[in-house]
Amino acid sequence: MKCAIENSLEEDWADYSPAMSSPSPQRESIPDDCAGLRVDQALARLFPEHSRSRLQSWLKSGRILVNGASPDSKTKVWGGETILVSPEPSESMLAEKAEDIPLDVVFEDDTVVVINKPIGLVVHPGSGNWSGTLLNALLHHGSVFREVPRAGIVHRLDKDTSGLLVVAKSLEAQTELVRQLQARTVKRHYYALVHGSPASSGEVNAPVGRHPVNRTKMAVVPGGREALTRYRVIERFARATLVECELATGRTHQIRVHMAHIGHPLVGDATYGKPRSSDPRLDAFPRQALHAWQLGFIHPLSGEPCRWNIDLAADIEGLLEVLRESPTP
Repeated sequence: MKCAIENSLEEDWADYSPAMSSPSPQRESIPDDCAGLRVDQALARLFPEHSRSRLQSWLKSGRILVNGASPDSKTKVWGGETILVSPEPSESMLAEKAEDIPLDVVFEDDTVVVINKPIGLVVHPGSGNWSGTLLNALLHHGSVFREVPRAGIVHRLDKDTSGLLVVAKSLEAQTELVRQLQARTVKRHYYALVHGSPASSGEVNAPVGRHPVNRTKMAVVPGGREALTRYRVIERFARATLVECELATGRTHQIRVHMAHIGHPLVGDATYGKPRSSDPRLDAFPRQALHAWQLGFIHPLSGEPCRWNIDLAADIEGLLEVLRESPTP
């Protein structure tokens, strides 16, 4: 599909720093409800994705700092301390390794590449996913990506979200795309199948931040970062609705959190969705039903508006066909 030049155009990357070229240490603050716990107990709550033995090993090796110091595992915390967890060197090496992972390239020139990301592909290396990522694939796709921080990645899609994203092929292009993300001029439209029957259109303007208890989740929280999602209904079914969502901001899990916040979580969303619904066909869908179908931005070199559209992912389209053929189970 060629870049479509238009006169007008219709992910937690506003903080993105092009200077960061390798997996970043994880930084968290000890919440007040951990006051009085030993540091290893607090770490187990903050980083449940890591085993206790791994966390204790990192404490002993100095890979975990509390307020800049390396504590004993029995040291107590009182809330407000800054925790910095650095990945193992072996993991960092995997993150920088080129891997022959096929890419569905929608458009590519000397400045950018637009990719249709498949379901299951992690975008950037991180805890538990130090290889097999889009970054590893880009390093194999072209040597130019080794010259750009984060292999040119400027925004993310969740592992089980499919669809369009753009990657820069130069530092100048990356910096310009980050500027556009910060200015909210990058247009990102998604299709989402949600539970229930929301209003015909609307917007969710609610701050998103780390969940106060489950630190692996995001939530609408006071003091969170500004987050705005606009949506409109595309098609209604008996117990679900297909909506188009437009991101005005790009917070982690923003659409998933916002739609759940208004009582219409995404079908198949194991983190923010319903554990069960009254339609087993919806319950059986194996991933969050979210697809980035349209992407638009100003080309960093030419200055021309560009936009790409792709078809709805086959698995979501298949579910919609089933719902159309038999409205109720």
